[in-house]
Amino acid sequence: MKRFRDYGFKPGMLPTGKLNKITDVRGVKVGHSTRIEGEAIRTGVTLIDPGIKNLYFNKVPAAIAVGNGFGKMTGSSQIDELGTLETPIALTNTLSVGAVMNGLVELVLKINENLEPNSTFNAVVGETSDGIINDMHRLVLGSADVDMAYKNRKKDFDIGCVGAGTGTCAFAWKGGIGSASRIVCVNKKKYTVGALLQTNFGGALTIMGVPVGVMLGKTSFDRFLSPQGDGSCMMIIATDAPLSSRQLGRMARRAALGLARTGSVMAHGSGDYAIVFSTDRSGVEGKDFGACISDRNLTPFFLAVVETVEESVYDSMFAAKTLAGRNGNKLEQLPIEKVLKILKKHLPAKAASARSSC
Repeated sequence: MKRFRDYGFKPGMLPTGKLNKITDVRGVKVGHSTRIEGEAIRTGVTLIDPGIKNLYFNKVPAAIAVGNGFGKMTGSSQIDELGTLETPIALTNTLSVGAVMNGLVELVLKINENLEPNSTFNAVVGETSDGIINDMHRLVLGSADVDMAYKNRKKDFDIGCVGAGTGTCAFAWKGGIGSASRIVCVNKKKYTVGALLQTNFGGALTIMGVPVGVMLGKTSFDRFLSPQGDGSCMMIIATDAPLSSRQLGRMARRAALGLARTGSVMAHGSGDYAIVFSTDRSGVEGKDFGACISDRNLTPFFLAVVETVEESVYDSMFAAKTLAGRNGNKLEQLPIEKVLKILKKHLPAKAASARSSC
């Protein structure tokens, strides 16, 4: 499967990591469980594992930002209150949040050692609605899917129509799972920022500033600009930089800028959430806050968030394929050749070179 960069385009200014995925962040792995069954099941689970052993006892700093809060995710209030993440993050469809949360709880009980009988933990599950081509009312997902996603986790994971992105729709085309990464240099030290998106939202697709959706005559709006683009986008962002939850919150709020670059307006019915965590535990209460990067050096991290979110949207669509499902509904693949023709006409022949200060 080809990704956006495979066609010669280089969005953004910062250099990418080796895989150009969230898993370029040390320790992070991603797994999927994909369910394509019969004529109406097009759904799944995607699990993001920070890669910290006994995560419940070794919490990592985290933060969350809400763009438009029309969503049903679990665990957001405790992240906001305490600034830590203590379980892997699972993504799924809207009506499977409860079942997937139960599965995540069972998983956490298995993978964390020495839990007390009265231990509770904050299971984080995000969602988007894949109801255009998936029959969510059949409630097919459960603990087995969470276990499968956990067992399937790896560094070089699949993108496109997989896991929680199996049945999603973006800008009236087929959406899915997308990912990207950037290398940030501060005080001659290299850090990685990576994003994973579950794209299921509307607007008028814009790629590197070019109004592709309008030029193709297909957007999530009708000619009177009455919104038809309700949907959602889960944005998971990881870094290995020593940052506090407050600083990660500042990064999380920049995720909306990356989404806006692609043409999203965060419609009335859209649930747009950004969760940011660091695998460096310096920013956890009781650790070495003095080791955290200074606020005056955060701007490159903000840029990395914007760029990885933007490119993750592109990858989710370029890697997706046409898929039909419930009631014969069909989500068409982005017409790649037509898009390439538009981009080559309107973008400069040479993209800006990636920059690094290390």
